[in-house]
Amino acid sequence: MKEWSSKGRKLKLVEGNIVLLDVEAVVNAANTSLVLGGGVAGAIRNLGGPSIQEECNKIGPIEVGEAALTNAGNLKAKYVIHAAGPVHGEGNEEKKLCNATLNSLKIAEEKKIKDMAFPAISAGIFGFPIQRCSEIMLETAMTFLEEHEYPQEVIFCLYGQDATSVFENTLKKFIE
Repeated sequence: MKEWSSKGRKLKLVEGNIVLLDVEAVVNAANTSLVLGGGVAGAIRNLGGPSIQEECNKIGPIEVGEAALTNAGNLKAKYVIHAAGPVHGEGNEEKKLCNATLNSLKIAEEKKIKDMAFPAISAGIFGFPIQRCSEIMLETAMTFLEEHEYPQEVIFCLYGQDATSVFENTLKKFIE
């Protein structure tokens, strides 16, 4: 199962590199200082150019669970939404991951962003279990899409077949 829709809004799963997607906004799995380091943030920095980090420097730091909006530099996207996810083991991570997802969606709604792409926030170097990440992020996004006009499409862009399979199986369970 790679797609779900409700009330004219869509959720899709794709495997690939989030920075290459042609969407209005990409979500960065950010740290609280908004320093574009490795992983998704590094790819955004490398392809997007220095203007993104320059804007982050004016905004940061933010709290875990919060999200902030910047330009997307040289990316195909117009915006980057920087969502500060939790580090596994820091405490109250599930609520913080839900908030990071929800606050990203709220920014998209406020800016009337039609389509956006999320990575698996916190499931990389922050060590959050991918299964639980898929459950929290997909449930949060599906609920939001049913209750709001924007965004109209949410893509979860996953790195590698293992992460993609976990998200596909979770989506299938939610739909059944």
